[in-house]
Amino acid sequence: MRIIHVDTSDERRYEVLVGPLEHSRGRLRELANGRPLTLVTDERIWALHGERVAALIPAEPIFVPEGEPAKSWGELQRLIARFAELNLDRNRPIVAMGGGSVGDLTGLAAGLFKRGCPVVHIPTTLLAQADSAVGGKTAIDAEGQKNLIGMFHQPALVLADVGLLDTLDDRQLRAGYAEIVKYGLIGHEIVFDWLEDHGEKILAGDREMREEAVHQAVSAKARIVEADTEDRTGLRALLNLGHTFAHAIESAAGLGEVLHGEAVSIGMTLAFAFSDELGLCPEEDALRVRRHLEAAGLPTRLGQVSLDRAALLPLMGADKKNADGKLRLVLVRGIGEAFLAPDVPAEKLAGFLERAE
Repeated sequence: MRIIHVDTSDERRYEVLVGPLEHSRGRLRELANGRPLTLVTDERIWALHGERVAALIPAEPIFVPEGEPAKSWGELQRLIARFAELNLDRNRPIVAMGGGSVGDLTGLAAGLFKRGCPVVHIPTTLLAQADSAVGGKTAIDAEGQKNLIGMFHQPALVLADVGLLDTLDDRQLRAGYAEIVKYGLIGHEIVFDWLEDHGEKILAGDREMREEAVHQAVSAKARIVEADTEDRTGLRALLNLGHTFAHAIESAAGLGEVLHGEAVSIGMTLAFAFSDELGLCPEEDALRVRRHLEAAGLPTRLGQVSLDRAALLPLMGADKKNADGKLRLVLVRGIGEAFLAPDVPAEKLAGFLERAE
């Protein structure tokens, strides 16, 4: 069992445990305090893993839709209504078991209900284990925009068992891998070097390599979250490398049509290509990133997805990182050298988007 401690700026501390769920039986029973755990999941995930969880601790599942449709006003309202029907007290942990969408919805509902209930994440996708379950970001989609409504609500505990990934389909697995690659691109070229050597094993199912990859990604994210818990200083913005492009791609394609990790793969490739065009980044680094993502079976070009290209710039202009009417974008000076550009000229970005493959 690998343990990663996350100390947030509001003096809260939690652990991310990377290892088999069975090794966390004691922690789960401690959290349950003699009562069944309220567990939010979708029916497919419960059918795959519910029996295993129930063998560890009694649980009462609440089912939500699978994937992006879960992240809606209606589902948020229904989930909070169910919490009220169960008369959950604010000290009783709520478990989110599933991918990023289940975690986003459940985290937001837990944060709002009675001004905040503890949430425990059992992520079942590579993307959620390596990224979205850690750091406290919660959200739903609204007005056709990705993650428009949300809040920060740090988890009480995260249990990342890479064995749960054995039932993950190939497309979801590769989408999650894009978020791991991100950590090698924003500040640690040595991590990217390691992924170039071991990425194939991670995707092929090597459990030791998967645990190492999740551990590296979560450790890197934990250090950034500790320094900038609520995304106020600009440091945490580096975690959004490729994401301004990605969220616009997801919205322009129709939410749920392109997987988040697929959009991130395209977005990171575009961020490197745009940085290259601006003279900030060596062309060879941009090509190296594209080659690695393509070798992982991920899309890297706008032309690979069906979307309204004209909608991209307005959507990027509405991004949460923007400030004072200025478009802020995470760009790079090379692999492992990401930075937040505070005022990207819209006309240059518009021209780049028109020319991008």
